[in-house]
Amino acid sequence: MIERVQIQDIIARLQEPRRTIQVVAGPRQVGKTTTVKQALQQQAIPFRFLNADGVDAEDNAWIAAQWEEVRAWMRFNGYNEAVLAIDEIHKINNWSEQVKREWDADTFNDLGIKVVLLGSSRMLLKKGLTESLAGRFEIIPMGHWSFAEMQEAFGWDINQYIYFGGYPGSAPYIKNEARWRRYMREAIISPAIEKDVLQTTYIYKPALMHQLFRLGCAYSGELLSYNKMLGMLQDAGNATTLVNYMEVLGESKLLTGLPKYVMDASRKYRTIPKLQVFNNGLLTALSEGATYEKVVTDPKRWGRWVESAVGCYLLDKADELEYTVYYWRENNEEVDFVIRRGDRLLAIEVKSGRRQMNSGVGKFRELYRPQHTLMVGGDAMPVEQLFKGDIGTLL
Repeated sequence: MIERVQIQDIIARLQEPRRTIQVVAGPRQVGKTTTVKQALQQQAIPFRFLNADGVDAEDNAWIAAQWEEVRAWMRFNGYNEAVLAIDEIHKINNWSEQVKREWDADTFNDLGIKVVLLGSSRMLLKKGLTESLAGRFEIIPMGHWSFAEMQEAFGWDINQYIYFGGYPGSAPYIKNEARWRRYMREAIISPAIEKDVLQTTYIYKPALMHQLFRLGCAYSGELLSYNKMLGMLQDAGNATTLVNYMEVLGESKLLTGLPKYVMDASRKYRTIPKLQVFNNGLLTALSEGATYEKVVTDPKRWGRWVESAVGCYLLDKADELEYTVYYWRENNEEVDFVIRRGDRLLAIEVKSGRRQMNSGVGKFRELYRPQHTLMVGGDAMPVEQLFKGDIGTLL
């Protein structure tokens, strides 16, 4: 079984003195539970792994009861330290208050219970952490599966990865695209919207949220103004509603609207967004009429898939490397992606066949003087090389 790179971070932090709660956070279907279990089994500290999935949402006393049981287990066996890992912790109402109470009690009594929390709803985890556990936790981010991981696990080539994306659970079904799409809708998309979005945030128009998500996925890699979206969606209300819904989808690591890079920070929120999925499987699953053969053999269409895949890669690294992703455009000159970390800029142009000529990188270099520019695809750096490299070395 493949091991994700985060396993080493988890093991290393469990070996450290007890200081903070470790939170493994990331989107659905990326292997958080499997990775934590692998890490626990490869380190020497005794552990208990619990799952709150079947616990009544109102039963927050469950957390206290399980915690006390671990304390008794430690005393009985003479353990000086132990690991308590709780999966799907967010499914219990007010979970963060109870965790705070137990964690602080252990701290006061010098008990060596190290805690790992994980769950399928990134938004609920984040809400509980920021409201009750400030200063008591560290996040270990887990992103979507990389090309190298999908290649190692399933033997995929770069074209398969660009088209089907990085959801390992969907990999066995790619030979039957109708079956693959059903899996994506039922196991990925529906739970992500219904549970991670609609059950965690008040959404006044759920049907509109569904429409916006489908529209955004189908147009990944394209610039689309909110006013234009209003004309394409039913009962859309106003642009402010769409902006708010897009922010929720972005927090859930599903879909975002990349802002235009401008020097005046107040202006970037008024620019036309560039729609971008976090995993290309979402683009493919919600693109009507798309098939692997049709898309791969159509240079212009394939170019959009390639550009979107590069955007997925950059977004996936953003939390880890602490940078922000933009695009840039003035008149007919464009830069596909601009990365900013602090005062450092990186301009990335994807030579995908979508545009025959583009002087955008040169103009951007003249105006903003980025530390580096990078050409990807075509006769420049192969996309495969970018995906297997470390973008952080340029920042």
